[in-house]
Amino acid sequence: MRSGLPRVAAATAPATPPPPLPGLDPAWSRLVTVPARDGLTGGADRPERSWHLLDTASSLAALGVDPVGTLLCVHGNPTWSYLWRSVLRTSLELAGAGGPAWRVVAVDQLDMGFSERTGQQHGLADRVRDLGALTDELELSGPVVTLGHDWGGVVSLGWAVDHPDLVVAVTTCNTAVHQPDDAPIPAPLRLALRPQLLGRATVLTPAFLETTLAIAHPRLDRPVADAYRAPYRGAVRRGGIGGFVADIPVDAAHPSAPELDRIAAGVAALDVPALIMWGPRDPVFLERYLDDLAERLPHADVHRFEGAGHLLPDDADVAGTVFDWLGDHLPDGHAPAGAEPRLPEHADTAPTRPLWAALDELRDSDEPALVEMAAPGGPRTVSWRLLARRVDEIAAGLADLGVRAGDRVSLLVTPGADLTAVLYACIRIGAVVVVADAGLGLRGLTRAVRGARPDWIIGALPGLGAARALGWPGRRIATVALPAPARRALRVEHTLLDVARRGARRLAEGAALPAAPASDAPAAVLFTSGSTGPAKGVVYTHGQLGAVRDALATQYDVGVGTGLVAGFAPFALLGPALGARSVAPDMDVTAPRTLTARAVADSVTAADATVVFLSPAALANVVATASALTDDDRAALGRVRLFLSAGAPVSAALLAAATELMPNASAHTPYGMTEGLLMTDVDLDGVRAAAASSDEGICVGRPAANVRVRIAPLDAGGLPTGGLTEEPGVTGEIVVAAPHVRDRYDRLWRQNRVSRLGVNDPRGHRTGDVGHLDASGRLWVEGRLQHVVTTADGVVTPVGAEQRIEAVDGVGRAGIAGIGPNGTQQVVAVVETVPSTRRPGLASPALSAAVRAAAGVRVAAVLTVPVLPTDIRHNSKVDRARLSRWAASVLSGGRMVRP
Repeated sequence: MRSGLPRVAAATAPATPPPPLPGLDPAWSRLVTVPARDGLTGGADRPERSWHLLDTASSLAALGVDPVGTLLCVHGNPTWSYLWRSVLRTSLELAGAGGPAWRVVAVDQLDMGFSERTGQQHGLADRVRDLGALTDELELSGPVVTLGHDWGGVVSLGWAVDHPDLVVAVTTCNTAVHQPDDAPIPAPLRLALRPQLLGRATVLTPAFLETTLAIAHPRLDRPVADAYRAPYRGAVRRGGIGGFVADIPVDAAHPSAPELDRIAAGVAALDVPALIMWGPRDPVFLERYLDDLAERLPHADVHRFEGAGHLLPDDADVAGTVFDWLGDHLPDGHAPAGAEPRLPEHADTAPTRPLWAALDELRDSDEPALVEMAAPGGPRTVSWRLLARRVDEIAAGLADLGVRAGDRVSLLVTPGADLTAVLYACIRIGAVVVVADAGLGLRGLTRAVRGARPDWIIGALPGLGAARALGWPGRRIATVALPAPARRALRVEHTLLDVARRGARRLAEGAALPAAPASDAPAAVLFTSGSTGPAKGVVYTHGQLGAVRDALATQYDVGVGTGLVAGFAPFALLGPALGARSVAPDMDVTAPRTLTARAVADSVTAADATVVFLSPAALANVVATASALTDDDRAALGRVRLFLSAGAPVSAALLAAATELMPNASAHTPYGMTEGLLMTDVDLDGVRAAAASSDEGICVGRPAANVRVRIAPLDAGGLPTGGLTEEPGVTGEIVVAAPHVRDRYDRLWRQNRVSRLGVNDPRGHRTGDVGHLDASGRLWVEGRLQHVVTTADGVVTPVGAEQRIEAVDGVGRAGIAGIGPNGTQQVVAVVETVPSTRRPGLASPALSAAVRAAAGVRVAAVLTVPVLPTDIRHNSKVDRARLSRWAASVLSGGRMVRP
């Protein structure tokens, strides 16, 4: 044993079967003896060893099915094969249902779980050889897929490198095959490796084991935690835990470092399909190890389970993900003939005008390109000439600093001239911009930036402060000048002014900008609002961003000479691409309801704008503050020819009220999402015409140019299981296809799969919204798929019932919540009252009766709240998932607090 381990670790004991444990079928348990080898025919001596493992072979035989291959699962430290119980169970469920049958073999490594206690230290090379000896004894034949976790991930990958004739794919959870020289090993391991603590923390006490169990997300049930403890009762059974920790190759001098290097090199040479699954909340296997694995396996599919941590197979649905992935890549144990190791990440896109084309065309113009209303000292106007020059200078400066095509640059800058110049400079040199707005909140923004793993951060002071305090990755560039102490504290290497000056010098010396990126190269990672779960990074290629620009120009006739007031950040950033003169109004971008009517009028005047784009929450406050408008303000708003509002449903009443402020404007409400900004469009007349229809939901109009809309019908369980259709009156998930639909989600293989499942179109996307098409080809949105209520009477989509309830006297907004088991859920209506109630509670009998009569569905309870919870970004979408949790709690006796 290495220094620091107590002698008690040298205890020996044979392998034994485990006691009855939750989730573990005794039929899976096997004891296998690997005979001794004397070494006379080559190789080292090897004593006889006894192993415990879990194996579904006998269960598959009882089902009468032959496996298509074997899934070889290897646990890490301090777990055991119990970690893979869901994988064994899922494999048998799929086989019993007629799916492909995979044999699962989950081993207990020597000195771990219920395998033999050898009393000897096992290095990494020993463990890889030991596993090979066991699979030889099992006469394991191909095809084999490896699945590992923690240091078992390294061991399984080492086995894969040594058995290329058997391995057809590799999969792994949080693990690492390389420790960079310029980064220390994670703090928890540094602490455990201290000589004075190693033995006490890992062997004499169960501290290391208990710490591992305590970081499960969610917390493990007591019986499950006890099952993990079962093989490690007493110090004599925990020697392997300490030995495993002691064997971590902390530096090049460690005895196991050469074997780790060998495995790392071998992994980079693997050309079989690969899947990397990750729990981002892991305090040991940090995301730098994921980056390293992804770099070594560039063809690998990656899925990050947001909210999950180190004990990933317990924290998330690893089993379902693995078997879905195997079904796609190895349907019968082998890759389909002619298949590549992975499916392409992006659809082919034809060459298109680069996003910065209008900047090049207008670079000699002194006409305004941008107007920044909230600039210090008053509105600031930036000409096309200045903007084009500044973009070139920043692009050249970034390239000179070492920013390369494909590098990720997180932009933590509020909308305005600096953000626009930096964004176009990055896109010009092929860097991938990461845009996650402050509307996500600090927690959501942290999750987004860390998940995107930027190489660089360009930010203003608030963003840089958050990056430093919360440990966001990336080298830092400040948009403002900072004193030296602040630069050091924030780890700022450069300022944007320095970068621009550097670029100007390089251009003056005759340096050329890098070659323009290809149309199918990634250009941006834009984060969703997070209104239906953790915000997802949406990857767009250059061609797809160009297609977004072209779709907007075609649909709304926006182009050179158009003045655009953009109260919605994506459209502010697209203004220069359209050649439009754009202005960002004076407002808090994290709170759209701060936009006032006077601020809009000032913006229209400053940019001589004829097009206004506002979120519904912003539009509502503009209408509410209209009394402050002067005659000049109203005259300015009278020059607007088009206003748009999108991001959440917009009522006819709100559009009509806005039209009174902009009487010469055509009012439109486009339907789209971060994954596709313009899918359908409807004007006020269309909304009014739809109001006379008996269709359920909100009419969002007809598909925009080059957009196809289809429906995946819902079954009785609320799932979109039917084939895609364009038949009218069929309710289901809305599926869109267009050249400007996003490329993929970033490191979210499972979401990518779900969003394209059954679409059969590389440009297609399952939106997660539910609705239907009518006989005129108009699309009606009825809610989100995850908010569909499955009652005993049938499926209930929420929007129609909410609209009918909102027509009741005394009701403001309404939200539908489903509580109870799927298939027998009860509908609960949660309403804001007019005037507003001061605290949440049960509705009065009269209001309850009126709501029930209007709803059109059976309502179990009616609750009132002062304000319905909404999403962070838009301040408009009712958070129905939160409502459901709250309603279930209060109706089961919980405290009547605000949702």
